[in-house]
Amino acid sequence: MEVATLPVELWRVILAYLPLPDLGRCCLVCHAWRELVLSLDNTRWKQLCLGCPECRHPNWPSQPHQEPPSWREALKQHALASRTWTQNGVELQSSACLHLFRRRKDRRTLHVGPGCEFDTLRGALGVAGPYDRVLLHPGVYEEQAELALKVPVELVGLGQLGEVSLLVCVEQQCPTARLCNLVFMPAWFSTVVYKTSWGHVQLDNCNFEGAQLQIRGPGTCQARFCSFSHGSSANFLGVALSLLDSCDFSGSDTASVTVDGSPVSERNWACKHLAALARTLTSEGSPTNGNPPRGSRGTGNAEVGSTFPAEDWSKAAWQQSTGAPLLGQDTVIEDGWGADKLCDGELKSHTHGNNQTSWDYKLPWDRHGLAHLLKPQPDGSLPPASSPDPHYVIPSLLSLPQELQRDPEAQLLATSIQGCFVRRCLFRDGKGGVHICNYGQARLEANIFRGLNYAVRCIQNSTIVMLRNEVRECSASGVFLRLSAHGLIAENNIHSNGEAGLDIRKGADPIILCNRIHSGLRSGVVVLGNGKGSIRSNQIYNNKEAGVYILFSGNPVVSGNHIFQGQAAGIAVNENGRGMIIENVIRENQWGGADIRRGGDPVLRNNYICYGYSDGVVVGERGRGLIEGNHIYCNKGCGVWVMASSLPQLLANYITHNRIYGLAVFCRKDPENREPRVGDGAVQEWGGERRGDGARRGGAQENFNDEGEIFAWENDLDSEDERYSARRSISVALVESNCMSHNGAVGLYVKTSEPLNVIGNLLNSNCAAGIAVLQSSQLTRLVANCTLDNSLGGVTVEKDCRVELRGNGIYDNKGHGVSFCGDGQIGENDVVGNRGNGIQVSSNADVKVLHNRVQPSQGGGAIVVLGPVKGVISDNVLFQGHPGNKETLLHMDPSNESCVLNNNIILQHTNSCPSHTLWALENPSARPLADSTSGPSTSRYSSRLTISMTARISATVESGCHNSGSMFCSIL
Repeated sequence: MEVATLPVELWRVILAYLPLPDLGRCCLVCHAWRELVLSLDNTRWKQLCLGCPECRHPNWPSQPHQEPPSWREALKQHALASRTWTQNGVELQSSACLHLFRRRKDRRTLHVGPGCEFDTLRGALGVAGPYDRVLLHPGVYEEQAELALKVPVELVGLGQLGEVSLLVCVEQQCPTARLCNLVFMPAWFSTVVYKTSWGHVQLDNCNFEGAQLQIRGPGTCQARFCSFSHGSSANFLGVALSLLDSCDFSGSDTASVTVDGSPVSERNWACKHLAALARTLTSEGSPTNGNPPRGSRGTGNAEVGSTFPAEDWSKAAWQQSTGAPLLGQDTVIEDGWGADKLCDGELKSHTHGNNQTSWDYKLPWDRHGLAHLLKPQPDGSLPPASSPDPHYVIPSLLSLPQELQRDPEAQLLATSIQGCFVRRCLFRDGKGGVHICNYGQARLEANIFRGLNYAVRCIQNSTIVMLRNEVRECSASGVFLRLSAHGLIAENNIHSNGEAGLDIRKGADPIILCNRIHSGLRSGVVVLGNGKGSIRSNQIYNNKEAGVYILFSGNPVVSGNHIFQGQAAGIAVNENGRGMIIENVIRENQWGGADIRRGGDPVLRNNYICYGYSDGVVVGERGRGLIEGNHIYCNKGCGVWVMASSLPQLLANYITHNRIYGLAVFCRKDPENREPRVGDGAVQEWGGERRGDGARRGGAQENFNDEGEIFAWENDLDSEDERYSARRSISVALVESNCMSHNGAVGLYVKTSEPLNVIGNLLNSNCAAGIAVLQSSQLTRLVANCTLDNSLGGVTVEKDCRVELRGNGIYDNKGHGVSFCGDGQIGENDVVGNRGNGIQVSSNADVKVLHNRVQPSQGGGAIVVLGPVKGVISDNVLFQGHPGNKETLLHMDPSNESCVLNNNIILQHTNSCPSHTLWALENPSARPLADSTSGPSTSRYSSRLTISMTARISATVESGCHNSGSMFCSIL
């Protein structure tokens, strides 16, 4: 019969009346008939699938209103899965055709119920043969003693689910069994309603109410479309492989699913069939099949989509989102260090210089040791130090296939199927979801956990694989890992939990990839108590506290994540926390992008820390750490804020375009639980206090106690990790080889009572002075730096400060080159082209000015000594600037009798000889000098600046903090 003889629509109406076997036969007629039958997917195939009493909606229980891609395929998968229990026959391997002669199993159907041949279930099981079907008619069946299944049978309840209830305790003593459409309730003598220790049981469309399912290895279980309620649970003890698919768990008193013990080595017949089925199910949502998984970034979540991609952020976007100017406009700076502080000499030079900003008599200095940082790049773009606007290419997140390709261990975990496989289940409204302990193994895929105390708890050397799950609204943390637990947690959506989204401690070492961890009432990820882990390519955003919180000897690797829009710090490292924090994008957080305090000692390397509403990096009291190769820009506060008694190493960072200081070193210690004051400006007067802890918001304390466990991580320290073995040991805070440019106030602001080494830095185009030292009771060493084209002076040192200024290049600043009122030494510097005086020493300074080369601009002197200065001005070379400059190159107050002038060389222009054509900065060349043998190696890090220094200096930190001002950034 030809299909074309009738319209297709009419054929579909006719075929809609055929049962399933007849539809299958029609598919075998011809290709046209097959296509016609397949076109009935949303009509007849849907009716057959939903009308099957042995299964429920394919997307039950998590998404019962969402239709599957194919109803026919869903029915096919159900038919294949429901037959697993019958595949325990001996395999015939000798010939492929022998299966044609296999004897079919003869099955009887036994009826149990009122008026049937058997009144009780025990009576029917007593006479049942292998693979018989026992049909239970509607009613309640209760047994007063334990039942034993000694032969393979199939127990099926007739009618709707809930019409057949069993109050029994069944022990399976046979290789296989199937239970379908039944309600299990506990008998009076045991809460365990079904248990097996070596056979396989298949559960289809069953309900467990206040009952327990117990599977002990080498026994196996396959449960589909089952419901566990009123405190019911499934317990797997040493299982090699079991499968829970599309089950509903609710109202649990403990964990809904417990996986206890290492998988036994012995395997029963069903393991290979379950493994094949599990691989088929896993491949449907595999991260390599090109389909975006449920709950992953591919869903186009509007909450994230409104802010991504991060690389599109620009100066205009920042101003639009915050309503605030990018740099220092309308900013009040401490002690008047704003753009309005110009001394009389500087005002005169500004006025004088407006008529002629370039002049032909200036000594050439553009080949100093840091000049390469200012030159255009090969593609013609300006480097960060020269660009007036920030142009950074922010790295994008890696996908899960990309991460797995880079990490063989993660790839092996992603493909492993062992232990308990839980797929597409719903865990809700109970105490716990899944508990894995004592070397247990579990795989959780595409499940939903909501409204629980905790979703997943993995402890005691257990292994977990979590893929594409949703974990939300847990009252405690979403996922706990303890006691050397490990595994893979990837492409999950973890959000809106009461504590941390992920809690890692006590030696746990998971791999956490490509998750969305957001909207938590505490931190996104917490690592403490010697917890480790590799946290990579995740989106961590909009958490109330720190996005990643590391403390109490926590030591993870945090790499390639986007951490943004947090209500506190992006990453916080406190209480002796450590960690490798590498190549992350940390942006738009309310407090510091990275906050290091109280013994925190991380490696912070090659990160993009930007567009924060406060400071980029905060190193609080007793903070340590290596801060290297980071791009810190466009933050509303300072680029880097360093507090008292801290000992950081800041190496080769780009600190640019921040609204206030580039780097601020303050004496102020952390206040105790002080809230920031909110004002009507971007920044308040600096009398305020800094927030005490960048990891926590609102004074709430994170719950780090785990059900009464002893809180003593400090006494349980690991040995020195090899990843820290190459770090230099220092005893003085070190600022080396950084670029601090285009910041809204001073490039480097120092107000501390502790020693500080500042070596080989470039400070240019800042909106105030390049370096300002306002308080330094112990020695601050400024060595081999370049301060260039800053809006005020190059280097300013106030009274009572101890400063050594050596080997620096100070060029073209719009105020004095060096304004020095403290004690110390100014030696071997090049000070050229500054619009004020070259070097101005004043007040009661006690200083030695030795071996400098100085050339002022049009309106200033080379070296000017004002007031009762003590010291020696010796062996300096002073060059006249413009011939029209009539200022005395070397000037000292006539009343000064305590300052010695000795052996200084003054070079001036003559009418007969154009001297400026012969003058040059030679032997040595322009400072700072380029000495490739000095400083650490730069080959390991691509973003490391190749900046060198002339000398390595170390000293001993002397603690102590006197009264001084501090600053804080209020949050608009």
